[in-house]
This record gives sequence, structure tokens and C-alpha cells, in this order.
Amino acid sequence: MAEVRGSGGAHTRVADDVVYEPVWSHLCRWDDLLVPVSLGTGRQALDLDEGWTRRWTATWRYAGGEVTCAVADLAAAPVSGLGPMRGFTWRREQRHRPGLEYMVSTGRLHGFESLEEAGLLLVLDFAGDVVEVLSQPLRLKFRTADGWRRHTPDFLVVSRLGTWLIDVRPIDLIGDGDRESFAAAAEAALACGWHYTVAARWKPYALMAVDAMSARRRPLTDPLGVRPGLVAGASAAMTFGEIAAGSAFAPVARAHLLHLLWHRRVGIDLSQPLGDRSTVVLGSEAW
Repeated sequence: MAEVRGSGGAHTRVADDVVYEPVWSHLCRWDDLLVPVSLGTGRQALDLDEGWTRRWTATWRYAGGEVTCAVADLAAAPVSGLGPMRGFTWRREQRHRPGLEYMVSTGRLHGFESLEEAGLLLVLDFAGDVVEVLSQPLRLKFRTADGWRRHTPDFLVVSRLGTWLIDVRPIDLIGDGDRESFAAAAEAALACGWHYTVAARWKPYALMAVDAMSARRRPLTDPLGVRPGLVAGASAAMTFGEIAAGSAFAPVARAHLLHLLWHRRVGIDLSQPLGDRSTVVLGSEAW
């Protein structure tokens, strides 16, 4: 990894072929924490001739049964009340780890099929402006040069910034067939006016920092009155360690700092490790 000095003296880190600029936690969107994945090669094999949105179909589970429509009509499908297209099962010796993740933004548990998917839900809860999340929301039937194929995207996310169709796959596990499936999902999302992305790789340190903040995401009272001092420290752009050490109740101050970070009342640079040397700044929201 190399480090170069950009305009204004700010440091930019370069790793592999990706440039990482500062990412302030109180200002970022969830997709700002992703490293983009190219789907261009997968799109080449898709049947996108005129009328494809009427030939391709989407199926979802509703009221105990399956409903199918053309992709052209998918945007009008109901969101509330949809069930996952496949269940979340556990068995011995399986290579992935499914489970349920609680999201503060929705107030309930959501299914995931791997730790990578659990990480996505965590980031969405932190910076996604989430209104609703559906796991395994639909099954897409699409045509390629080799014939018909099916693909079930991992999540459909309704947010205040738009609707997202999302797949999750570590970058080193994405094969040619996956790229075709992801490209097909991207085309279907575009036809619906949705966003689409593949969560394949996070920017360094971002997921670890969000995970650490999430430990204090639930409501937290302040009977010892430590928060005013924390806000004053953030206003002065002090470090996490300095702010905590300046409180009469340092362990409690650390917990409250994580809580304030999660709720974006204060911010740190997520392109750097979260620790005592992290500079804390005042968030964008009024107190």
C-alpha cells in the first residue's frame, strides 16, 4: 500500500488499483463504503433485444403463493408482505453461515445467508436511510445466448434515497456465470427505476468500524452527563482517545462516543482504522 499527498495536504491511500479518499462517517452513504465491481463482461451474453422486458419475468412470494409478472411490470409489485424466495437453513458442515440480523432502522430481524450478507445489513442500517429490507425478494428469469437462466438477488432495499436491488458475493468468488446473473439483475433494476450493485468488497477499515459502532446502536441514556464533554471534544476535532481520557468516566465516555458515531452525531474518517488516534468531528445534525 502506498500513500500520496493530494491537494491541500490531505493524504490519499492507494491499494491494489483502488484510490481511497477520506470517508466521513456522518456524511457518507452506504454505497460510499463499497469498492465498485464491473459487470460489463456479463452483459455481453444477455438477450436485450427489443421487448426483452416483456420476455423476462420476475416471481415473488405473496400471501403464501407465487406471483409472476413481466420485468416491465415489476416496479408495480407490492413490497410489504413479500416472503423470501428460499428459506434460511442450517445444517452440519455447511460452508456459509446463515442467521438473523436485527436492524434499528426497521425494528426487526432480517434473514441472511452468509457473514458477508450480515455485514451488508449492518452497513445499510448505519448509512442506508433504510425504510424496508426484503431478503431473497424475487426470482428473475432471463435469457442469454445459451438459453434461459434464473437468478435470485439477495436483497431489495427501500430507502429514502431510492430503491436498491443488491447481490452479495466476495470479489474472489465471482465467476463468469455470476457476472451474467448480476448483469441481468442490473438491467432489470434499471428497467424498474431502481439502483443495483454487487457488495463484493468494502473499503479497508470501513466494515470493521461500522461493526464496532453497532455495539452501541440501541438507545442509551446519559445519567452521568458525559455527552456535553464529548460534543465539546468533537467540536475541537480531538482524537477518540483524548476525548475519552478527558471525561471523569472514561469507559462510559467510550461507549457514548460509539453511540454518537453510530447515530452520526459525530463523525470519523472511515478510510482509517477506528481507534484512540481517530480524529472525531462534530456531525452534520443539529443537537
